Amino acid sequence: MKIGVLRENLAGERRVAITPHIVKRLIQSGHSVTVEGQAGAGAGLADDAYQAEGATIVGRTDVLSSDLIATVNAPQDADLRDTMVLGLLRPFEDPSQMTSYASRGITGLAFELVPRTTRAQAMDALSSQATVSGYQAALEGAKACDRFFPMLTTAAGTIPPARALILGAGVAGLQAIATSRRLGAVVSAFDVRAAAAEQVRSLGASFLESDLEPQDATSNGGYARQLETDATERVRASLAAPVATADVVIATAAIPGKAAPLLITTAMVESMRPGSVIVDVSAGTGGNCELTRPGEAVRHGGVQVIGFTDLASRKPYDASQMYARNVAALIEIIGPDGFLDLSDDILDQITVTYGGEVRHPRIRELVAGR
Repeated sequence: MKIGVLRENLAGERRVAITPHIVKRLIQSGHSVTVEGQAGAGAGLADDAYQAEGATIVGRTDVLSSDLIATVNAPQDADLRDTMVLGLLRPFEDPSQMTSYASRGITGLAFELVPRTTRAQAMDALSSQATVSGYQAALEGAKACDRFFPMLTTAAGTIPPARALILGAGVAGLQAIATSRRLGAVVSAFDVRAAAAEQVRSLGASFLESDLEPQDATSNGGYARQLETDATERVRASLAAPVATADVVIATAAIPGKAAPLLITTAMVESMRPGSVIVDVSAGTGGNCELTRPGEAVRHGGVQVIGFTDLASRKPYDASQMYARNVAALIEIIGPDGFLDLSDDILDQITVTYGGEVRHPRIRELVAGR
């Protein structure tokens, strides 16, 4: 199978879908690899490094003629057709793009739909990139906050540690907890899932209890389910005091296929002291904070609300290494001949478009609703 690697053209994107080390792995598995010139430049990976592992450096048009195109973001090229595209295609956020893919004979394979099963762990790009985002969110919070994260004992007196509050204890949230702890902050966290409390405490953070019945997320792939309106209001009420006393709030709560839950209201932001920070990791799906502007950092009453949507791309080298391993693991179950066996449970679930149709039922519903 001829595998192509595109240079990402989304503004601010520095990651690349396949790294030189993975090129070698794919060629050993019987594939050929073509790479668009400068595809890895943003991640510090030169064309020479790809060529040294057996890849061919070509122009974009040649990559678009590949049997399978590996990408980070969904390519928008008008002359892309009759091929497979594997990447973070954002099918829930942009179902019209999936309709366009179907009409052009493109088989769209979306990492967002990889099931959370033991067999699929090596292909879970959402988790690998969430790890990077959680780490980077803690760094952004520490950089923007007007306080030291660790306690410092100096000749000028003792400086107490900053207080960090993490909302959502999924992959990004747990990484934000671990990183904030390493930086020396006093960390607390909240999540609606039953398993979260033990995970949070295992990292040395305190867990905020609420009067809600904890969710058993095992039937939902480990993800939280959307709360009813009254339950969401109760969550916000229970978070009001912890948010008000936090120096840094890192919000990571997300629900696959839906807008991020609103957990931090304007009034809650106004209760925080000037100089404190909110880092909204869920900005790309609407944000957990009412004041979040995706892609921007704004101030409200002295509180900075950071809504950067490129957190994973801010650590492009390691993010690309992790993502490329996810790509390689998924290509391995397709095989060198490019045959897509839809009886395989993983391939069945990730295949959004196939045979000129949008075949994934949830995406079909979104398309019909528009």
